[in-house]
Amino acid sequence: MSRIGSQPITIPDNLIVTIGRGSITVKSSAQELTQPIHQDIQVSQKDKTLIVKVVRPSRQSKALHGLTRSLIANMITGLVKGFTKTLEIQGTGYRVVPQGAGIELALGYSHPVVFNPPPGIKLEIRDNKYLVVSGADKYLVGQTAANIRHFRPPDVYKGKGIRYLDELVRLKPGKAAKTAGEQL
Repeated sequence: MSRIGSQPITIPDNLIVTIGRGSITVKSSAQELTQPIHQDIQVSQKDKTLIVKVVRPSRQSKALHGLTRSLIANMITGLVKGFTKTLEIQGTGYRVVPQGAGIELALGYSHPVVFNPPPGIKLEIRDNKYLVVSGADKYLVGQTAANIRHFRPPDVYKGKGIRYLDELVRLKPGKAAKTAGEQL
């Protein structure tokens, strides 16, 4: 039995939860999120709590028990608080500016990189150096941040590129450091 899967999920008053056949939908006043549910997992609602149970015990359904509970809890948290990921752009001449609904990145290429976010994602620019990706869907926020980071990942020699705010990039010594040690 999953320890996480057996914990009940509390539903806030401002959300409406609809449990359908094979899916669950959580609605707020502004957004709606839907999550498919495996046939071996059952979600039931009692008052203002959701309980996730395993219908047919198997190795796969035991693995999906905690996952399903976490995905539903993330939907509720996303609609109440939201999720954010902050990216930092480091490098001489590297910058980000808004362009319509999306952003334009200058990352040292011969052309600017234009990125339009998927629906439900909000991009906020701070100081032409920080980019805040926010939204209600935790997966979509993380995937959008990863897609933006993919345009110019951090260089391991100079440290230039797009990185997460709390990401630690270990810099490698260059070729000069190796030859200087051999001469001694």
